[in-house]
Amino acid sequence: MKTIYTLFLLFMATTLSAQDFSGRATYKTSRKSTIKFGKNQKGISDKMQEELKKRMQKMNQKTFILEFDKTSSIYKEDVKLDSPNPMGVRSGVMVMSFGGSGSTDIYYKNIKDQKFLNKTAIMGKPFLVKDKLKQYNWELSSETKNIGMYTCYKATFTEEVESVKISMINGASKETKTTETVTTTAWYTTQVPISNGPKNYQGLPGLILEINDGKNLIVCTEIVLNPEKKVVIEEPNKGKVVPQKKFDKIQKQKSDEMMEKMKSRKGVELGNGIQIKMGR
Repeated sequence: MKTIYTLFLLFMATTLSAQDFSGRATYKTSRKSTIKFGKNQKGISDKMQEELKKRMQKMNQKTFILEFDKTSSIYKEDVKLDSPNPMGVRSGVMVMSFGGSGSTDIYYKNIKDQKFLNKTAIMGKPFLVKDKLKQYNWELSSETKNIGMYTCYKATFTEEVESVKISMINGASKETKTTETVTTTAWYTTQVPISNGPKNYQGLPGLILEINDGKNLIVCTEIVLNPEKKVVIEEPNKGKVVPQKKFDKIQKQKSDEMMEKMKSRKGVELGNGIQIKMGR
């Protein structure tokens, strides 16, 4: 399989250099909810719990657009205008956002230079996360399946992932860290000969059309190659420039501050047994 991969990369380089190649791919994303309620919650009725679950489910179903050329891409959410509701308050239920992966984020990748820039924000403060692309230890398989009109090949990688679970009990928070082994499965097509994909995924001999890590699912629903409206890829350039590790540290600090505010917030009683999981 490695020989096939090497030969394909040579073919891909020749093919792409011979044409002005670009495209636009649409992805639908979904994520399993990680919020849990204990029994006999004080201050949170069954109706409020159901409302929160619906809100979380809706928040976890989004549409993203990947615009790409031979060596670079832009990945961002396809945002539908809605009535303003910045804090996510509805029917007495509040959904908090700690920043990162927002609707205005722009994720830029340069496959040739092996770098990325992520234009994002934490509580309204703009950041430009700049770092090297993650190197995936992909294990290629001969297994295939069709996604739409494209024949896709299976690839997987396994890694250790740390998750943080915060339990709120009588206004006091308890943080528990766990490590789990996660296997991520990708399906890519050589019919679109670019080593790219949604979000931060890349490094396979073809465009990634599906990603599944057991909790997050990303599936391509449409591809337009060489569209009439020319695809223009530009690096984002606004925000405080920081490497990924520093951004993660800042984000955690702000998350901890927000959790402290939530504990003392009047009108929102979290009660025993409510668990908010932060991480994957």
